[in-house]
Amino acid sequence: MLEEKKSTAVTNKMWFILILFGIFGQIAWSVENMYFNVFVYETIAPQTSAVTLMVQASGIIATVTTLFAGALSDKLGNRRHFISIGYIIWGIITLSFAFITKDNTAAIFGISDPEKIITTTILVVVFMDCVMTFFGSASNDGAFNAWVTDNTDLTNRGKVEGVLSALPLLALLIVAGGFGLIKDAIGYAGIFIILGSLVSIAGIVGLLTIKDAPLLVRDVEGNYFKDIVYGFRPSVIKKNKMLYIVLIAMCLFSISSQIYMPYLIIYMTQYLKFSTIEYSVILGSVVLIAAVSAALLGRLADKIGKSKLLFIGTGIYLAGLFALFFIRATMPKSTLLVLMGGLGLIMIIGSILLTILLNAMIRDNTPQDKAGKFQGIRMIFFVLIPMFIGPAIGDAFNQRAAVMDPATYTYYDPVAQVTANVPTPVLFLVAASIAVLVIIPLLYITNKLKNPDIGGDGDKPNKLLTEWGENIDIDNILKDYPRPQLERNSYINLNGVWQYAIINKDSVLDNYQGEILVPFAPECILSGVEREVMPDDVLYY
Repeated sequence: MLEEKKSTAVTNKMWFILILFGIFGQIAWSVENMYFNVFVYETIAPQTSAVTLMVQASGIIATVTTLFAGALSDKLGNRRHFISIGYIIWGIITLSFAFITKDNTAAIFGISDPEKIITTTILVVVFMDCVMTFFGSASNDGAFNAWVTDNTDLTNRGKVEGVLSALPLLALLIVAGGFGLIKDAIGYAGIFIILGSLVSIAGIVGLLTIKDAPLLVRDVEGNYFKDIVYGFRPSVIKKNKMLYIVLIAMCLFSISSQIYMPYLIIYMTQYLKFSTIEYSVILGSVVLIAAVSAALLGRLADKIGKSKLLFIGTGIYLAGLFALFFIRATMPKSTLLVLMGGLGLIMIIGSILLTILLNAMIRDNTPQDKAGKFQGIRMIFFVLIPMFIGPAIGDAFNQRAAVMDPATYTYYDPVAQVTANVPTPVLFLVAASIAVLVIIPLLYITNKLKNPDIGGDGDKPNKLLTEWGENIDIDNILKDYPRPQLERNSYINLNGVWQYAIINKDSVLDNYQGEILVPFAPECILSGVEREVMPDDVLYY
C-alpha cells in the first residue's frame, strides 16, 4: 500500500520569485532567438550568413557556460548571487544593444569604408550577443534552474514545473504577438532599453528576496572538473543509455527546427511580403492555439503512452513542414495569410508537443541525485549541436536559392548597399527530411518501454550468482516463516512471481510491464527486472 505524502506548500514569496525570474528570463531568450536575427538583418546588413554566425556563436557560449556555471554554483554553495547579479548584468548587456549602430561603429572605430563598417558592426553584435548569452546562461540555465530544484521536493515539484513549463510558451506568445508592433512603434532601441531595464530590475529584486536552500552548502571536497565531465564518461553513457537515446531524438528535432526558425520572420517579411501587423497576428494566434492544443494532447500521454504520442507529434510536425514548403509568394495575399496561419498551426502543434514529451522523458530518465551534472550534456544535444548545424544548413540552402533564382531570392538593399538573400521555402522541406530521422531513436525508445531491462542496451555484464541463486526454485521462494520466535497458527507466503510496473508518480497505471520475483528488490538480478526505481517512480506489483 502506498502512503500519501502531504504536499509541501509553495509560499507566495517563492511563487513570486519563480514567476518573476522565469517569465523575464524566457522573454529575454525569446527576443534573442526571434528578434536579434531580424535586428541584424534589418538594421546592419540583410545577410543570412550573419544571422547564422550569431546563432552558432551563441549556442557554443550557452552550452559551455551551463557546463561550468551549474557545477560552480554547486561547488560554491551559492545560487542567489549567480542569479541576481547575473540578471543585473544580463539586463545591462541587453540594454547596450540599443546603442549598437553602424554610425556608432564608424565613429568609435574611425572607419569610413561601408563594407568594413558593416563587417565590424556584425562582429560587435556577435561579441556582445556572446557576452549576453554568457550571463543569461549562467544566471538562468545554470543557477536559477538549480535553485528551483533545491527549493522543491517530490511533493510539489510537479506543480512548480507545470507553471515553469508554461512560461516559455507565454513568453513566445508575448514576443511573437507583440514585439513586432512595439518595434514599429518605438524601434529596436526602445525594445532593448525596456527589456534590459526589466531584466536588471528583476536581478535587483532578487538580491532582496532570493535565499539559498539551507541544505545548499559549499562543497570543499568534491572535484569540480570531474563533475563537469561526468556525463561524458563511457560508463555513465552506458548506464544511462535511454537518457542519451532520448537526447539524440531531441537533438535531431532541434536541428530540424533550427534550419528554418532563425529565418522565419525574415521569410515572412521578405519572401511572403507580410507586414509587421500581419506576421504578428499570425504568430501570436498560432502560438496561443498551438500551446493549448499541445497541452490538451499532452494529457493523453498517461492514457496512450508517451511513445505513441511522440509518433503522433512527429507526424503532425512533419505534415506541417511538408505542407509549408508548397506556399509560394505568387499566391494572393489573403491565401498566403490563411495558409501560413493554418499550416503553421499544424507545424507548431507538432513542435510544441514533441518539445513537451521529449523534455518529460529526459527528466524521467535523468538520475535524480545527479541532475545538475547532466545539464551541460542536455545543452549539448538541445542547444550546441542544433544551433551549430541547423542554421548552417539553412543558410547553405538560402545561398543556393540565391544563385539558382536571383530574381526571387535576392534583392538590392540601397541602405546597406549590398545584395541581400531572401530565405527560401525549401528550408521547410529540408527540415522535414531531418525530422524524419527522429523516428529512428523513437523506435528504440518504444521498444525499450515495452521491453524494459537494466540500462536497456542488451549488453549486460555476466551475471554472478551464488550456488543458491543459480538453483533457486521460483515456485517455492523462502517458504520458511521469517520470525521463528513469533508463533503463528498459519501464514501465507506471498513470495513468488508477480506482475509489476515501474512508472512516474504522476502517470496512471494502465498495464503491467513484466514479471518480478518477490521478495527481491527490482534492482537485483534475482528479481528478473534489474531496473532502478527512481525517487519520482512508483513500483506496482
